[in-house]
Amino acid sequence: MAIFALQSPAGGFLDEDLKRFNKSFDDWCVQFENYEDAVAIAQELPKKLYAEVVEITPLSYPKYFFHTLQGNIHATRQIENKIICIVEPYMGSNYRIAVCDLETKHVSISKTSYKNVLSVEGAFANFSL
Repeated sequence: MAIFALQSPAGGFLDEDLKRFNKSFDDWCVQFENYEDAVAIAQELPKKLYAEVVEITPLSYPKYFFHTLQGNIHATRQIENKIICIVEPYMGSNYRIAVCDLETKHVSISKTSYKNVLSVEGAFANFSL
């Protein structure tokens, strides 16, 4: 299931009063169950509050819900109540695997680093809890 939200091009999500953007997605943000409702509200906003409609799915959660997870996320998959990610902590660094707990919001990063895409993809594909 996907949810939709109004996001500022500069970052942050519109709050429930449609007055200001929060820096992170949380329970106070405007959420919609379908794209059409989100677009209708976005079109009603004053020009100074311009917002884009973004779709958030279970596999795109790390970007919006795990603020301690830093770097570029290259792939994600869900195992039980955890989101497993391939992460490049900063441009040009070795890859790591991150485990994001959907219940506790805790993020743990593997100690093992992977120098290339093939090695991390192999570990990612065979990862188990």
